[in-house]
Amino acid sequence: MDAPLLQSRGGKERNYGKENFGSSALGDFRNESRTLWKIAGPAIFTAISQYSLGALTQTFAGFVGELELAAVSVENSVVAGLAFGVMLGMGSALETLCGQAYGAGQIRMLGIYMQRSWVILLATACLLVPVYVWSPPILAFFGETSEISTAAGEFAIWMLPQLFAYALNFPIQKFLQAQSKVMVMAWISAVVLVLHAFFSWLLILKLGWGLVGAALVLNASWWIIVIAQLGYIFVTGSDEAWNGFSWLAFSDLWGFVKLSLASAVMLCLEFWYLMVLVVITGRLPDPLIPVDAISIWYTSFLNDA
Repeated sequence: MDAPLLQSRGGKERNYGKENFGSSALGDFRNESRTLWKIAGPAIFTAISQYSLGALTQTFAGFVGELELAAVSVENSVVAGLAFGVMLGMGSALETLCGQAYGAGQIRMLGIYMQRSWVILLATACLLVPVYVWSPPILAFFGETSEISTAAGEFAIWMLPQLFAYALNFPIQKFLQAQSKVMVMAWISAVVLVLHAFFSWLLILKLGWGLVGAALVLNASWWIIVIAQLGYIFVTGSDEAWNGFSWLAFSDLWGFVKLSLASAVMLCLEFWYLMVLVVITGRLPDPLIPVDAISIWYTSFLNDA
């Protein structure tokens, strides 16, 4: 069968056969891929950078001692890992709502949805505080040694500010992602990651502050990310998506909670099955080295994923 003849702009007939069709399809693929990576690339970099904050802290703690590495590893993987999964999962409900609002041209609703998510996630953070406070007996109940449980529990209490940073950060991320403002998050995360590496070295190793320095730097890094992103939103107005605080944030909370919980359950399962491995490893004889090893693998696995 002859190739189709199409009329060109100049009035001449052009032959769009299989070769031209293949070239056109390849060109479309390149254009779509380029557009996709402009959004996905910075978003991936942001996720890796923010997750690397805890990984770097864990690495520097390994230079202090085996117990310190185990304490940071268990807190980072189990206690904070539990909170991270819950917060990220519940915050992910905004992906659906903000995407729909942005697509429908209801730009101002993005700010309302973000505030509504803040209310729910801050309340959830308050409910998770006892897990941090009572983490030593909880870890001991699941088989961790008293030495690791006590050290990890002490570090967990110091890391309570990070929990509330999670509650604010994840809704902000979904709010900015819905508007494709991913480069802002990428730049902020990159700067904070560099500062985090320097001050971790300074406080943990150079000044010898140990776990106190680790907690101070890690908490500060997460809060700098939150404050910098909020500063950008408040100053620019985020293309009219932010119009200040509103009482509408407290309306229809139950429907929002149900959507957030459904989203959290799906995501938490991904994090928790790895977290269980860290807990089970603590039941081995002489668990310091096995816990350190499995935690390092756990951190590397999630970074690669």
